Amino acid sequence: MSDLITHLQNRLIVADGAMGTLLYSHGVDRCFESYNTTHPDEILHVHQTYLDAGAEVIQTNTYGANYIKLSRFGLEDQVHQLNTKAVQLAKTAAEDRAFVLGTIGGIRGVQKLITSKKEIIRSFKEQLFSLLLEGVDGILLETYYDFEEIKQVLEIARQETDLPIIANVSMHEPGVMENGIQLAVALQKLEEIGADVVGVNCHLGPHYMIKALESVPLLEKALLAAYPNASLPAYQNGKLVYNQYSHYFERCAKDFRDQGVRLLGGCCGTTPEHIRALKEGIADLEPIKEKEIKQVTFTQNTNDQQPPLRTTLADKARKRHTVIVELDAPKHLDTESFMNGAFALENAGVDAITLADNSLATPRISNLAMAMKMKQAGCHATPLIHLTCRDRNLIGLQSHLMGLHTLGFHEILAITGDPTRIGGFPGASSVFDVTSFELTKLIKQQSNQGLSFSGRSLKTNTQFQVAAAFNPNVANLDKAVKRMERKIKHGADYFLTQPIFNHEQIIELHRLTKHIDKPIFIGIMPLTSHRNAEFLHHEVPGMKLSDEVRTRMQHHDNRQDSLQEGIQISKELIKTAMNYFNGIYIITPFMHYPLTVELTKYVHQQAKLVTKI
Repeated sequence: MSDLITHLQNRLIVADGAMGTLLYSHGVDRCFESYNTTHPDEILHVHQTYLDAGAEVIQTNTYGANYIKLSRFGLEDQVHQLNTKAVQLAKTAAEDRAFVLGTIGGIRGVQKLITSKKEIIRSFKEQLFSLLLEGVDGILLETYYDFEEIKQVLEIARQETDLPIIANVSMHEPGVMENGIQLAVALQKLEEIGADVVGVNCHLGPHYMIKALESVPLLEKALLAAYPNASLPAYQNGKLVYNQYSHYFERCAKDFRDQGVRLLGGCCGTTPEHIRALKEGIADLEPIKEKEIKQVTFTQNTNDQQPPLRTTLADKARKRHTVIVELDAPKHLDTESFMNGAFALENAGVDAITLADNSLATPRISNLAMAMKMKQAGCHATPLIHLTCRDRNLIGLQSHLMGLHTLGFHEILAITGDPTRIGGFPGASSVFDVTSFELTKLIKQQSNQGLSFSGRSLKTNTQFQVAAAFNPNVANLDKAVKRMERKIKHGADYFLTQPIFNHEQIIELHRLTKHIDKPIFIGIMPLTSHRNAEFLHHEVPGMKLSDEVRTRMQHHDNRQDSLQEGIQISKELIKTAMNYFNGIYIITPFMHYPLTVELTKYVHQQAKLVTKI
C-alpha cells in the first residue's frame, strides 16, 4: 500500500477499535501486552476481526509495552520482545490490506510525580526503537493527558523517523486539557512540532468528542483523527461495562467528518461492530475542505476580577515573629473543650490555629467543620487546614478545595497523611491519587489559576497559600533540605516542621536553609511526662528526642512537675528558635491547651527581646 498520509489527504479512513476491550471480554485480567508472546493467536484473531469489519489501519498491541508499565507485572525485561512480536502479529494480519501503526501510550495522568521525565524519555526511546526496527508504517501516540509529555515524546519521535506520526491527546473535559490549554491550541502546537495527524482519543464518547472538535480548525499541514470511547462506562459486578449501541457510531460518523476528521477509529469499549458501523457511516462521504469554527465557552474562565489581596501567614512570618498552634479536632461529638481552647489561644495572640486532618489515621470531626464552627462562633484566629492525600481521591480533593474557597478558608497544609494501619481503622484503604508534592502543584498552578484538576474552568481564581511539612529528625538533614527545595518548586509557600527537641538541630537547620526565602515554622511540642517523652521518641514516626530532654523528663514523677519541666524545655527551645526563625509552630498535646497558651504568651514576650541572627 502507498503512504498513509497520501490516502488520508484524499479520503476518510477507518481505523480499528479497542484491543483491551476484546481481550477483557475473553477473560484476560492481566497485562494485555504479555499476550503477544503467550497467546499470539488471540492477538492475531483480534486484528483479523477488525480488518474484517473494515479497518484499513490497525495498531500494534503495545499501548503499555514500555519499561515503566511492564514493570508492574514483572515484565520490564521483555520490552523489545513484546514490541517486536506485536509488530509481527499485526503485519501478518494486515498483509497488504491495512497500515500498521506502532502504538505508544501515555504514562502520566494526573499522578505526574509517580514517574520522572527522565524515566519517561528512557522508556519511550526503548519502545520506539523496538517498533521502528520491526518496520511499522507509522507511530501512534495515544492517550496523553499531560501535554508536556506528548510534546517531549513527539519531538523525540520526529527526530528519529520520517514515518507518519499520529499524536492523540486525551481530555478530562471537552475542549480543554488538564492543564487548561485549549484543545485547538494543543493540536496546533503538535502540528508545529511535526505530527502528521493530530487528534483525540479515549475518555469521551462520540457526543462530547464531537463537541470538543467544534473549536478545532482545519490545520494547515496536519490532518485530524478521532478515536472515541463507546460510551461512558458503567460499573457492573466489579467490571467496567460500555454500551454496545454500535449503530449509534454509524450516525456519528458524519458528524466527525463534518468536524474535519480524516482518520476515525475507536477506543475503550469499542468492538468490531463499532468499526463496521463507522465504515458504513462514511461510505459515501468525502473529506471536508472548509469548516466553520464554534467557540467553546463553557471551559473558559469568565471572571476577569482578581481575588482581593489579603495578608497571609507567610507574609506575617517575613515581617515578625508569628505563632501557629495545632489544636486537634475532637474524636467525639463534644466540641466544648475544643472551642474553649480555640478562644483561649486567640486571646493569647496566636496568628493561626492549625487543624489536623484525621491525624494518626484516627477519625475526628472534619477539620473543615471545626473551622466553620470557629468562624461562626466569632473566633478570629486564622484556620490553617490540613489536607491529606490519604483519605480522598482526586474528586474528593477537588470538591474539598472548592468548599474551602467557598467558605473563605485559604491557608492549607498539604500532607501525605499517616498510613491507615496505625489508626483505629487498620482495614481502611489509603487513596493516594497524588502525593503531597503533586497536590501542592495542583493547588498552586491550577486551582489558583481558576482551573480544576481536570482543566475545567472554576470561573474564578482561588487564593490558597500552601504550607508543607518538613521533618528535620532524619539521619541526613541535607537530603531533607533538598526535599524542601523540591516542595518549593511545586509551589510550597512556607513550612511547618515536626517537633524539634534539640538546640543544635535548630541551629543546623538554619545554617542549611539560609538560601531558602520561604518562612519556616519550627515545631515545638511541650512534653507532659516521662512516659509521653519515651512514647514520642520510640513509637511516633518523625519524632526524635535528645538524650538530654529524655533524662530531664525522667527525673520527674509528679504530674505537675513533669508539666512544668516540659514547659521549661519548650521555652528554652523557643528562645533558640526565635534567634534564627520568625515562625513558631506549637503542637498542643492531648488538648492541654493551657500549655500552648502559656508558650504563646512567652513567644510574644521574647519577641520584644530577641535580636534575630
